[in-house]
Amino acid sequence: MNRTGALAAATLGLMVLGGLARWQWPSASPALDCEPAAVRMVGGIAHCGEGTVPTGAQAVALGLKLDLNAASEEELAQLSGVGRSLARKLVEAREAQGRFTSWEEVDAVSGVGPGKLETLRAATELRETPPPGGVW
Repeated sequence: MNRTGALAAATLGLMVLGGLARWQWPSASPALDCEPAAVRMVGGIAHCGEGTVPTGAQAVALGLKLDLNAASEEELAQLSGVGRSLARKLVEAREAQGRFTSWEEVDAVSGVGPGKLETLRAATELRETPPPGGVW
């Protein structure tokens, strides 16, 4: 077998292995058998049961949403695509009106726009009262 044939065989083998890996992973079944709000962290590992409430990047990775009506500027700035400037504007607008009651009010904040609004809607929610245990 020449070098081209060997290279083709190796490439085909890697493609088959890649296809098998993609078929097996990621699994569509949830990794944990509890609601996202019940997930707790112990030593940096998420599980159902006792532990600390996940915050920041951990919470976002677990699919938890930040409460836009209770989050600090620092917490909002951690969200992808938000940054310090927009986080500051959101907190100032929220403080000026008491709290956000609709996404239209969030959209009215300078710097939000359609793209940022979709980002915020995906990562945050407008709760009426803060949950026990934090803003995540």
